[in-house]
Amino acid sequence: MIPPQGKLRAVQYAPPPASTGIWVGIAAIAMTFAALTSALIVRRGGALDWRHFTIPSILYLNTLVLIASSVTLEIACRRVAGFMGGLKADVSSPARWLYITLALGLLFVAGQYVAWRQLSAQGLYLASNPSSSFFYVLTAAHVLHLLGGLGGLVRVIRKLGNLSLRRTTLDATSRYWHFMDVLWIYLLLLIWAKL
Repeated sequence: MIPPQGKLRAVQYAPPPASTGIWVGIAAIAMTFAALTSALIVRRGGALDWRHFTIPSILYLNTLVLIASSVTLEIACRRVAGFMGGLKADVSSPARWLYITLALGLLFVAGQYVAWRQLSAQGLYLASNPSSSFFYVLTAAHVLHLLGGLGGLVRVIRKLGNLSLRRTTLDATSRYWHFMDVLWIYLLLLIWAKL
């Protein structure tokens, strides 16, 4: 249909809502952790009560687990793309990799709990000193955001199972998960350098 003025307008691209929403969420999370980083640097700079401690070694294993989960998620995404493109008639192959990603995410959360227990066994609690407070706040905030990613993975698995998965949903979940991975590596380096 031609508009009344007789001129055709070009159709502009609009990103899918899932893509826009996930980028807004990632930006908000990044700003939150930037603010926490700033607070840590300022608080550490003028602190006479800052107590350095050795971070639990399980955090390094947790990092490997989280990196592995990003790899398995990428494998799953490629398998889903093949499935959606009609190359495979079996949903079990991509679903299996999504379940592995989910299990690795849960293993990471369990590993964080172990790290918190190791610190508390050393007498370092949330209110012990500023450095341990920042450790607990940073790692707990990351775990809470990672739990959101686990919820996204469950949603993707469910939608794949009933054949209603959209590529935009998978892409948004994948972006979020990989962001959580990069954020964790940043936090581990920050914790290692500053605490």
